[in-house]
Amino acid sequence: MLKIVVPLAMLLISIAIALNLWRLIKGPSLPDRILALDTMSINAIALLVLYGVYQASAIYFEAALLIAVMGFVGTVALSKYLLRGDIIE
Repeated sequence: MLKIVVPLAMLLISIAIALNLWRLIKGPSLPDRILALDTMSINAIALLVLYGVYQASAIYFEAALLIAVMGFVGTVALSKYLLRGDIIE
């Protein structure tokens, strides 16, 4: 059962990443693009975790943690730049 559900979930998350990419390119404003990029990183984390479950390997979970940290820092930096015009005060 797990060999059927995990690839299906990976397919659906891949579709979600494609839709996020569309919003990233077409987004009407900069905050929409930042939100699309943040959502894309969350979907990439989910895709890596599912792939780790599918392959029964723990290395993908570590990669997902690294993407989570970089995604958080990137979102904070972009939001700070959007609000204040500079990142480092």
